[in-house]
Amino acid sequence: MKEEEIRKSVRENYARIAKESSSCCCRSTNAEDISKSIGYSDEELESVPEDANLGLGCGNPVALASLKEGETVLDLGAGAGFDVFLAANKVGNSGRVIGVDMTPEMIGKARANALNGGYENVEFRLGEIENIPAADSSVDVIISNCVINLSPDKKSVFQEALRVLRPGGRLMVSDIVLLKEIPDVIKQSVAAYVGCVSGALMKSDYLATIRETGFQDVNVLDETLYPLDYITDDSTTRTIIDEMGAKREDIENSVASIKVQAMKPG
Repeated sequence: MKEEEIRKSVRENYARIAKESSSCCCRSTNAEDISKSIGYSDEELESVPEDANLGLGCGNPVALASLKEGETVLDLGAGAGFDVFLAANKVGNSGRVIGVDMTPEMIGKARANALNGGYENVEFRLGEIENIPAADSSVDVIISNCVINLSPDKKSVFQEALRVLRPGGRLMVSDIVLLKEIPDVIKQSVAAYVGCVSGALMKSDYLATIRETGFQDVNVLDETLYPLDYITDDSTTRTIIDEMGAKREDIENSVASIKVQAMKPG
């Protein structure tokens, strides 16, 4: 698949999700149930605008980022603003949270949520995470939730993250990785890419990419097998299973959610 084809497919899919106000995940599993299963508390779910949580994540990076009042936070792939608003509650009025997303429909939805929720310490910027619309050394913390695996150029994403972080700044991402190689037929599937499967790197390659861009103290804080139903819709799940000619359990044992922390050298 060509990079532009991937970006176009991802953008179109998430534009549709923004318009439908529904998760891209299995239709039998709602956004709230998914969020609770991956580490969000009832209190967190109730503290953000109702339309902010689309059930698109694979972890809770805000909970692990140890955010402090007054910090500036950047969320890569902010969607409708769920993690942005949670971070905004942590950093307070003296802090600031910036959400970046490449889908105009998501940006519009996030800005409406910010307005309806009365958030004055957040902003949303349209842009690609391979070319982050932020100045050098301008943020304290970068978070991202199940988005970097969708990028066809993950090295550029981490290079850009390093650029915009201040010296000593922190990176905290939840993402999908592979524990076992998947067949080429799945790697070439656009549906599987949009579903966060075929674009995912092997875990070792993912961590190596972060280190190679210059981050230090790269640590996996948590790792769990991740159900396909949480990251693809029903038809995509069936397609993946059919094309692989394997049992569902074999496929799901290949896909994991990891929470990774890293530091920019001070």
